[in-house]
Amino acid sequence: MTMFRQSTLFRKFSAIGGMTAMALALSGCTILHPGLASQRLAPGEVPTPIGTPVRDNRSPMEAALACFGDQLVAQNGPRRVIAVGDVKDYTGKYSINEGNAITQGGALMVYSALGKIGGPLAIAERFDPTIAERELGYTDRRQLGDGDVHEVNGNRVPWLPYFGGSITRSDYYIVGGITELNYDIRSGGGEIEINNVGPKARVFTESVAVDLRIVNSRSLEVIKTVSLTKQFTGYEIGANVFRFFGTTLFDINVGAKGQEPLQLGVRTALEEATMKLIAAVAKVDPSTCMAQRLETIPDLTADQLRGRALAKPAGQIAPVTPPAPPPPPSAASALTGQQVTTLNDLTSAGAAPSGAMLQIGFEFGDTALMGNAQAVLDQIVQAAAKGPVDVMIIARDTENWDPAKRDSLLDGRLAAVVSALANRGIAPAGISVTWRPDKADTSIHRDGPGMQEIARIQIRK
Repeated sequence: MTMFRQSTLFRKFSAIGGMTAMALALSGCTILHPGLASQRLAPGEVPTPIGTPVRDNRSPMEAALACFGDQLVAQNGPRRVIAVGDVKDYTGKYSINEGNAITQGGALMVYSALGKIGGPLAIAERFDPTIAERELGYTDRRQLGDGDVHEVNGNRVPWLPYFGGSITRSDYYIVGGITELNYDIRSGGGEIEINNVGPKARVFTESVAVDLRIVNSRSLEVIKTVSLTKQFTGYEIGANVFRFFGTTLFDINVGAKGQEPLQLGVRTALEEATMKLIAAVAKVDPSTCMAQRLETIPDLTADQLRGRALAKPAGQIAPVTPPAPPPPPSAASALTGQQVTTLNDLTSAGAAPSGAMLQIGFEFGDTALMGNAQAVLDQIVQAAAKGPVDVMIIARDTENWDPAKRDSLLDGRLAAVVSALANRGIAPAGISVTWRPDKADTSIHRDGPGMQEIARIQIRK
């Protein structure tokens, strides 16, 4: 009896020891895993596991989006302001243990896609304008300041004056949602067991679909709709042992399973849909850049790939010189190319000169060129080949900003003109400001019905 108890206890302790050794081995494997180290952050603390570093969240669409942004720049089209509304999860798939099966951040993915395209696209915040709306409320109650003293109607006040029109309107907005999540479109596999011992394997396929549309912000006309779907395939393999050996029960399961990340697939589909929607309003063919869509995730981001030539028929990408970036609106980078000169230093105070000349216009409170400006810019380039060209910058006569706001807005508008001319081969050094209002000049220099003159520039090629 004593020997039986000793033998039984020995087997139990041996089993416990074996499980303990296995646990220690697994623990050791975890600690020694190349992607998971540990670090003691303070004396007496348990070491904290430290995993892999943060990286750029890339997708197979990086090269295509960068190419498309370059295509928009090469088109020399107008600057377009794009907003994003709700891009919801309409699948209704929810698990009480795991939560929503589909990401609830579809709109954020579309925002990121627009940022990857870049080029002449400007992104308007409409998804969460809470902070901006609160600050506008503070401004309306004369509670918001910037640490400076401002002059309003001859009085010096500590609060920030607001004359309206500071929020840029959008030209188009994108809305839609993730509309399908289909489980087990097709699955198969096999499992063999003899005396509760045997292997198993299976594969399964599911799919998602997205439906987006782009809408004209003024007319609410739907310009283009896109519906895309993507399949995902996963696998699962394993083997198990479930049986008694003598009086001891062994239950051992080993295996592996994997699947393409579902949310990465949703992101890729939303990025492609966004690209096709922008192509519709910009009236460009995206097929050239879609040929650069990859089946794998590239090592470089869209920002790093930007500035390369559009895809050749063979699919090769050759480096090209990117267009000259516009100078910062308020930085000390003059249109004449002198580092010590600012836009304000180029001002010739006094009355605006008169005489007929080419005009470039801007909408109320906006730094985007008016629709007819592209044709005027082409005329300027042709005329500049023969000699200096004087150009008048105009805006709506309803604008009546305080001097600081007016100068800041004018700097941004001049930068937009310089950028547009740079895309047409006019170097920034060949552009100079010949007149702009003095800081003490608060009058409106009217020029034609509903317009006012805000600056003049001279272009030399």
